[in-house]
Amino acid sequence: MRKLALASCLVGASLSAHADLDDIKSKGVMTVATEDDYAPFNFIVDGKPEGFHKELLEDLKAYAKAQGFDVKQEILPWTGLLASVSSGQYDMAFTGALVTDDRLRVFNFAPPFASAQHFYVKRAGDDRLSDIASLCGKTVGLQAGSALLARLPELKKMMEAEGCKIGKVTEYPSYPEAYADLANGRLDYVINALISVNDLVKTRGDTFAKGIAVSGDGFAAWPVPKSSPELLEFLSGFMTEVRESGRLAELQTKWFGEAFPAMPKEPITKVEQFHELAGM
Repeated sequence: MRKLALASCLVGASLSAHADLDDIKSKGVMTVATEDDYAPFNFIVDGKPEGFHKELLEDLKAYAKAQGFDVKQEILPWTGLLASVSSGQYDMAFTGALVTDDRLRVFNFAPPFASAQHFYVKRAGDDRLSDIASLCGKTVGLQAGSALLARLPELKKMMEAEGCKIGKVTEYPSYPEAYADLANGRLDYVINALISVNDLVKTRGDTFAKGIAVSGDGFAAWPVPKSSPELLEFLSGFMTEVRESGRLAELQTKWFGEAFPAMPKEPITKVEQFHELAGM
């Protein structure tokens, strides 16, 4: 559950080696990089891919085939995945990447496929925590270097409106460590993106409970190099097709626990656009 760490090396990455859609069609294949350990987006069961993207990949392959080329999947760890796409080793990242300011300096994002709004998680049965005011002064955990840290000021503003301040913020190398400390009482709550929170509560509802939103809207979407505008248009068309056919809502409900009909239908290409969409 991590997996929101910013890849600082991306900002300086070269964008000169990318293939746009004409190059992809000439080669006859588009390469997509997916992860191997990020449920429910991409994960491995008995040595085989599983999850939201595994199923949606079949639709993408059919959509690409109709335009004359194949899709080749490469499964690799998150570490270095975005850097590999930014350097041209892969055409796009077919995974649950969060839209962030830093990433928008290197990538455009296809129309989002899921909400990444930030929610808090508490221990099951902890009736002390409910609204924003109840979080004031309490100890919170997040993953170090995560995209969620960049939006923590939104929660601070919510607390200021309640006349109080945020408590101690503890950063962890990974979310499993944060959840372990939450379970044993060292933390009062943990903040993570909605899909990860839903998945946690689905699998460990005896230990954890979902709280309320602690940020404005957030988005999970596919990063596409800035130098591949035609590929971005292709993916936007694909998203329109699966959205209008009902396939997207079907897979969202199956893997994320809910559909997201209010997601933006256009690509996200600029920081200012992202801030407006997210209410930042």
